[in-house]
Amino acid sequence: MSTQRPPVPAAALRRLLVAQARRRRTLTYRDAAARLALAPPLSIHRLADALEAQMAEDARAGRPMLAALVVSRRDGGALPAPGFFAAARALGVYDGDEQGPDAETFHATQLAAVYADPERWAAADSADGRAGG
Repeated sequence: MSTQRPPVPAAALRRLLVAQARRRRTLTYRDAAARLALAPPLSIHRLADALEAQMAEDARAGRPMLAALVVSRRDGGALPAPGFFAAARALGVYDGDEQGPDAETFHATQLAAVYADPERWAAADSADGRAGG
């Protein structure tokens, strides 16, 4: 019997994040994992992998990062974990540090863009022929 957990369904993650964007609210990694019913072990790790995949999709499509909606409890919910910034840097959409003023500015810019038009992900799903975006 395998102990490996299944990946996070991309459509479910996207629906959760779009709903949060419509509410103009962030959520923590733990809250996101719970709302997606991800069971331990490695639930946060699996969530982070799925968020990075969503970031890559958003970067390819020229969209802001939906993943910016998921923040770390460690900083009082102000910023995503350092992996968010490392992934953004690897995708070529960010060139600053993983904390500090550059990270804060990048995150605020991403959040503002996500909040400005949360329907662009639903439209992308329709255009791609995916349901439930």
